[in-house]
Amino acid sequence: MGFEGTKNSGACSSSHSLVDPTSPFLPPHPPAAPLSSQPKTFANVFIAIVGAGVLGLPYTFMRTGWAAGAALLAAVAVLTVHCMLLLVRTRRRLDLDRDFSKIASFGDLGLAVAGPSGRAAVDAMIVLSQTGFCVGYLIFISNTLAHLLQISSNLSPFLAPKALCIWAMLPFQLGLNSIKSLTLLAPLSIFADVVDLGAMGVVLGEDVVAFLAHRPPLRAVAGPSVLLYGAGVAIYAFEGIGMVLPLEAEAADKSKFGKTLGLSMFLIALLYGLFGVFGYLAFGDDTRDIITTNMGTGVVTVLVQLGLCINLFFTFPVMMHPVYEVVERWFCGKRYCAWLRWLLVVAVSLVAMLVPNFADFLSLVGSSVCVVLGFVLPAAFHLKVFGLELGWGGVAADTAIVALGIALAVSGTVSSLTGIFYSVQK
Repeated sequence: MGFEGTKNSGACSSSHSLVDPTSPFLPPHPPAAPLSSQPKTFANVFIAIVGAGVLGLPYTFMRTGWAAGAALLAAVAVLTVHCMLLLVRTRRRLDLDRDFSKIASFGDLGLAVAGPSGRAAVDAMIVLSQTGFCVGYLIFISNTLAHLLQISSNLSPFLAPKALCIWAMLPFQLGLNSIKSLTLLAPLSIFADVVDLGAMGVVLGEDVVAFLAHRPPLRAVAGPSVLLYGAGVAIYAFEGIGMVLPLEAEAADKSKFGKTLGLSMFLIALLYGLFGVFGYLAFGDDTRDIITTNMGTGVVTVLVQLGLCINLFFTFPVMMHPVYEVVERWFCGKRYCAWLRWLLVVAVSLVAMLVPNFADFLSLVGSSVCVVLGFVLPAAFHLKVFGLELGWGGVAADTAIVALGIALAVSGTVSSLTGIFYSVQK
């Protein structure tokens, strides 16, 4: 949602070069920006994490069972906080050792820890994750509009109801994504945050009413075969690791950043759990992959759905901005290139037309790139910088996270792709 537009525009791989600040050729430092208080840091973490993935949680709980889904959410939240703090500790150690503070982003950290290959790994994961988020946005918008407009079905994936909506949006997205500076679009993210929270409140209210009207049969735990699917969606929902270094750098009291981050993630996990459980309680086995399509056709419901679509539509170019930064650096020497941006927008749109299910796609992105970006790379970087100083327990913990992340990435990706191909063939 709009949250991710804010968060991931800062997830770009590298916005600052790693330069020795004692160089006499550097220009004078600009006045330092005011640092964030704990309440502001708390709010920024909340905004950076909560996104479109929450809309797929009720469907995920339907498939995994409400108890299994809640347990997966809690486990992913704890591991995500731990890996975020690993990045913070790694950056602090490098700043202390090298006596400069120019590690401003995840990509900068990758360059400092592992050289060009480290930056390339972060670059690749950021491009894949950001484009994955944007594909999810287009799927949500097009499915919602097709549901509201009752567009007739067509067998061709490029002429299906959601594809027609994507084709209609494409010229406008090409124009929006041609804008060099996204400053004019930035205020929309604040509006998006308010709409997102309001929409979640409306959906929760509708869930309670629906549950009280008819109480469908529920299951607490489904078979183990769907746990990988649930883990993928949960990881997607908590993805925000690209913003943890900028947020920590802006915190006024850095000694309390870990507690603030932990409290934020606890409340987000609680909100996610309630949203997923209540959505499943309300509709049971009839829960759809986008929970808003389970709601009625009242004026408030339609306005909420349209508001979410409008916000995601304008968040799309903000989300793509880190991709343009990386790709233009790769192919155009950091120069602006309109045709390359258009090519990427068209590619993302075509992928969105071919993906049949919103929640299945969330699981695929979460199981693949988000696992590597959120778990594997932070633990690997931490292990490389600290080494045996961690003690055997610390080394074992980092190694276990890397191994778990790789196992989840491989098995979860295979499982998600199998589910997507099965949906296509049905």
